Formats: sequence, structure tokens, C-alpha cells
Amino acid sequence: MRVPRLYIDMSLTTGEVINLPRDKAHYISHVLRMRTGDAIKLFNNLGDEFESKIIEISKKSAQIEIEESRRSNNESPLTINLCLAVAKGQHMDFSIQKAVELGVKNIIPVISEFSNVKIQDSRMQNKLTHWRNIIISATEQCGRSLLTEVQTPVSFGEWLSIDVSTTRLILHPTSQQTMPNIKPKLPGNEVTLMIGPEGGFSDIEVEQALANDCQPISLGPRILRTETAVVCAVSNAQQLWGDLN
Repeated sequence: MRVPRLYIDMSLTTGEVINLPRDKAHYISHVLRMRTGDAIKLFNNLGDEFESKIIEISKKSAQIEIEESRRSNNESPLTINLCLAVAKGQHMDFSIQKAVELGVKNIIPVISEFSNVKIQDSRMQNKLTHWRNIIISATEQCGRSLLTEVQTPVSFGEWLSIDVSTTRLILHPTSQQTMPNIKPKLPGNEVTLMIGPEGGFSDIEVEQALANDCQPISLGPRILRTETAVVCAVSNAQQLWGDLN
């Protein structure tokens, strides 16, 4: 039986007993239907996973005994930065979820010329919190112990001016170059994948990218939806340079 994993934003030490935050206690009690004596794994975004046990649980509280820790070694050796044009609701949520499962380190949401979503400043924090919750849930599910970072959305042009990655690949359907033709530049094993909205990046944005040493690539002869392109591009990168066999 698979042991549930739970992200906890607090210090964790082997041998101690902790009280879960009320929302987490409610989750394992009402959603997971866990009981006293059940095993659970905790992590706190520092790279360790803690084998633990529930020693007391009620509707609003839960005490957890931390029994032992182990260093997680399932992070990809390839640092993938995903520059992703903001998409509508579930499409963006799906892209973020799958990016986490596939080992993306950083997500940079960008507002592209053809983006069909505009985020008001007053709603920005709510949107970031929503995306972070998706990241936490996906991390709990896939077994990673480090959370993917999501940055505050910026315009495409702003991102080009601040990104310092040495290997930047922009998806462009008319490109004759594919990912296996690319050799990531040194130093570091790092790549940035730039994926546009449903209509793709505009010609002006592509020109800006090429002028900033970004390399255009195609994922094949068919036009992919944004969320499909995310899964395809990240998977290809992990197979070529990361840890996906």
C-alpha cells in the first residue's frame, strides 16, 4: 500500500513529535481517512523525506512522530526552466502539474502578445497561491522533495532581459531544428524551454528571442496545444540530457 506524502512548511527533526497545522490535520483525517498508527511521509522543501507515524488524530488536530529521515535523490541532474505563456484556468493548471511531475525546477509565467489571459494586480497573489498549491499537490504525488519555484508573471520582453540561461530554446513550428540537434551550452547542465500560448509566440516575439541568442526548435509536424507541448518538450529534454529513460 502506498504511503501518503505531505508537504509541511515547518522544521522537521527525527525523533520529535509535531502537531500538524489545522488544515493539514483536516486533510489527512477527512480526505485521506487516516487513523492512529498509520504511516505517513513528510517533507519540507529541504531535500529530505521523513518516515513518520500518526500517534493521535481528531477532526481538527493530528500529532505525528517523526521516525527517520532519508535524503531524496530523485531530482533531475538537468535544471529545466519553463518559460510558459499564461493560459486559461485548467490548461495552465495542467501544464504546471505535469511540469512538476517531469522535474522542472523553475516556472516563469509570461504574458505574451497572443496570451488570452490578463492577470490584474489585485488578483496576482491569489493566482500565485493557486499555482503554488498545484505545485505542492503534484510534488506530494510524484515523490519529489523539493518544490518547483513559480515566479511572478512578467511580460515576454521583460523576461528576455533578465534571463541568464546559456541555453534557451523557443518552440516555433516552422523551425527545421529539433531538440536532438541541440547541445546545451556550458557552464552548468541547464536549459530554458519557451512555450507560447495557443496561438504561439508572435513574429515580433520570435524575432526578439532570436536576437537574444534563443534557438528555435520544432516538436514535429503537428501543431500541439500548449499543455501538450509542455509535456512533450520537457520529456524530450529529460530524455536527452536529464534522467528520463
